[in-house]
Amino acid sequence: MASFAPAQAPYAPQPHAQPARRPARPRTAPRVRARPRVAGGVFWIAVVTVLLAGIVALNVAVLRLSVQVEQLDSQRAELAAKRDALQTDLSTAVAAGRIEGLAVDRLGLVAPDSTTYLDLKRRHR
Repeated sequence: MASFAPAQAPYAPQPHAQPARRPARPRTAPRVRARPRVAGGVFWIAVVTVLLAGIVALNVAVLRLSVQVEQLDSQRAELAAKRDALQTDLSTAVAAGRIEGLAVDRLGLVAPDSTTYLDLKRRHR
């Protein structure tokens, strides 16, 4: 009978081989890194803050103007009502019947029986 046993011995861990070392680089002075990212970030935060403050100021100005417009609209409506009342009073005051009644009652004038028209022509001398 044939056996299916492995031809090699079972897996045995082999000792770890150390990787080859790179040759050491000569050390240089550490680089001094400027922080442009932080400065740039602060700049953009300031820009966004100023823009947001501008938007808020613009909204406040629009709100104030809206309140003024509402006040002026109500004032316009009041003035239109007063004008209409004054027009009514004026038309009542200048009515011919009222004037005739006042002339008869207060001044004692009498309405004429007939109307006479005079034609005044200028005479040339």
